[in-house]
Amino acid sequence: MTAIERSRTVAVVGAGTMGQGIAQVALLAGHRVLIHDVDEERARAGRDAVRDRLVRLIDKGRLDREEADDAIGRIDAAGDLSELAGAALVVEAVVEDPDVKRRLFAALEEVVAPDALLATNTSSLSVTEIAAGLAHPGRFLGLHFFNPAPLLPLVEVVSGFATDPEAAERAYETMIGWGKAPVRCADTPGFIVNRIARPFYAEAFAVYEEQGADPATIDAVLRESGGFKMGPFELTDLIGQDVNEAVTRSVWESFFCSPKFLPSLAQRRLVQSGRLGRKSGQGWYPYGPDAKAPVPHTAGPEDAPAAVTVVGDLGPAAGLVELIGEAGIEVTEVASGGPYIQLPGEGQLVLADGKTAIEFSDVVYFDLALDYRGATRIALSACEDTSEQTLAEAVGLFQRLGKKVSVIGDVPGMIVARTVAMLIDLTADAVARGAATAEDIDTAMRLGVNYPLGPGEWHDRLGRDWAYDLLHHLDERVPGGRYAPSLALYRLGYQAGEEADAEVGADAEGAAE
Repeated sequence: MTAIERSRTVAVVGAGTMGQGIAQVALLAGHRVLIHDVDEERARAGRDAVRDRLVRLIDKGRLDREEADDAIGRIDAAGDLSELAGAALVVEAVVEDPDVKRRLFAALEEVVAPDALLATNTSSLSVTEIAAGLAHPGRFLGLHFFNPAPLLPLVEVVSGFATDPEAAERAYETMIGWGKAPVRCADTPGFIVNRIARPFYAEAFAVYEEQGADPATIDAVLRESGGFKMGPFELTDLIGQDVNEAVTRSVWESFFCSPKFLPSLAQRRLVQSGRLGRKSGQGWYPYGPDAKAPVPHTAGPEDAPAAVTVVGDLGPAAGLVELIGEAGIEVTEVASGGPYIQLPGEGQLVLADGKTAIEFSDVVYFDLALDYRGATRIALSACEDTSEQTLAEAVGLFQRLGKKVSVIGDVPGMIVARTVAMLIDLTADAVARGAATAEDIDTAMRLGVNYPLGPGEWHDRLGRDWAYDLLHHLDERVPGGRYAPSLALYRLGYQAGEEADAEVGADAEGAAE
């Protein structure tokens, strides 16, 4: 199945910001574009706004004048729906109301040719539900662009229950032709990005609700240790607390109130109080000319230990051994036991594993990092029974490595580790249920929300049992199903184990020969 020919017309219904962005993308891909809106004046304003953007692209040197002039001549406003009759693709970008969308597409069916594709840009509504009343639902699908559409490459190509595979493939190839990075997904709540991203917000809010750390500290740890571009508190302030909370609630309700997607009471109270983020001047953080930038908790200076003993394989944190040696700290390695770093005062430094410090005599947990060499901040977790010497030695050790240190409460799984584990689990479950491939989910999370790694890439890096074990420990300490590792995650680890055992057997057999 080939892409829609560039000689064919593309129509966009809805002349708001998103509709204008989609129109611009189609226009620069070479199509004639029509913008329609129920308000004809609004349609003309949308057309003019796109033309103005093209002129600005010329001024910035991003678009050739001849190309821009040609494109400007190929876009127009359509005052009546009947003017869209020749469109090969109609993309809807109107209000997120299923009744409004259903009425629109029922009317479009009476206008467009039998081979025309009909697409909704909905971010959260069911594609299947919108198509339910159509006479020919096979040609209907979702094309979820991300805002701003001309800049962000990701497009989720969503197949409803009745979508013909040929129609989805034609739309997919068309998006490639438009210079986008499309991913295929089934019509499940939240599609890919809005489904898989829930733990990034939810786990941060949970740590806050558990009195583990303040928003500024949680944001700083996820940025400076986890490698995320923005923390969840600052990001939801930018998105709008009402918007983010509504998506979370929609996904939760669509999954029949699964504890995996449980909304945050703290965020609900924020919305109820009218603290919606930047747009209202106050969210998790204050905004305005007199607002002070939030400051994360950073521990004061401590002396680094002269020597440590590394017991066992530190797994995802194995790179610390080299860093500690480079920092001038004597390292003794013991192959069996652990895994932990033995400190001089007999306390232990342990990578977050879903357990709590209070369960042990003298333990400090440290959080997962995307890259321990490149990380600029590390979170440590201790309990009231942790000795002052052990905590001071742990802080001093990481400070010697050039890291800022944030000490948080005794939170199982800490911040980065529990977030990444949940992302991995939701991805494994989505793949097992046929929502999308692991590769498309990784692409969607990197391009759609700018994650440093896709969940599948995290899983490959951290090891087959890492996420399962951490979530299993979390589930024991926080029962209720939220952290219960999925069957899909168990199978993923088991399959990897079987493959690894087979490789070892093959190597042994080869050596014997």
